Amino acid sequence: MTTSMRWMMAAGLVVAGLLASAPPVRAQGSGDGFLFRTPRGSFVVRSGFDQPIARSDLFTQTISDFTVGKGDFRGLSIAGELSASLSPRWDLVFGAGWSGSSTASEYRNWVDSNNQPIQQTTTFQRVPLTAGARFYLFPSGDPIGHLAWVPSRFAPFVEGGVGAIWYRFRQYGDFIDLASATKDVFADDLSTDAWAPMAYAGAGVDISVTPRIFLTGEGRYTWSRAHVGPAYSGFRNLDLSGVALTVGVGFRM
Repeated sequence: MTTSMRWMMAAGLVVAGLLASAPPVRAQGSGDGFLFRTPRGSFVVRSGFDQPIARSDLFTQTISDFTVGKGDFRGLSIAGELSASLSPRWDLVFGAGWSGSSTASEYRNWVDSNNQPIQQTTTFQRVPLTAGARFYLFPSGDPIGHLAWVPSRFAPFVEGGVGAIWYRFRQYGDFIDLASATKDVFADDLSTDAWAPMAYAGAGVDISVTPRIFLTGEGRYTWSRAHVGPAYSGFRNLDLSGVALTVGVGFRM
């Protein structure tokens, strides 16, 4: 089973957990089970984990040289989204986020002259800025005449969009000059960063807790590749693609 499939299965389990644990929306007529108008949009804060695919040669070389695995590039993800409602089933969504990891390591096959490990740290960060569309498979709520709007118990959705993503890949600590005959150990701080275009697609569900507040769960796949800087000359474009699994809370406006 591929990494992407495992993450999408995990997303399904999280969504199922949200559905099972969310309290029911209070019924219409309770005094606060509806809004007096259809929401114009919403604001959402999400958090979870982001797993880079890590397929490009810079990742491969890092994993080969140091005690780093693909899973070590997995990191915390946080994001915020602002949406504008276009219709009962379509939203325009703008988002910004951050994900990152930091991994301490040592050379797999080398030690220094004192037989001690040669240690370094690798960090990887991504900051996406996105604009996209979200389509609800069922209306997210129902208007009752002209005076009230009742949210759906849950509203599954699919989504997609484009944007720009900034990344930084950094390694600092001690390294070996493999080109020298003496294999000298030296301290260095290597870093590359850049902006690149990106696209994404995902699916999830919103679960109403009150007419204004809802829980949300989402699985998202991002596609992007970016140039690497002079510190890593000779390496091909860096693969920034990955799978994110997040949960969060939203507020209808």
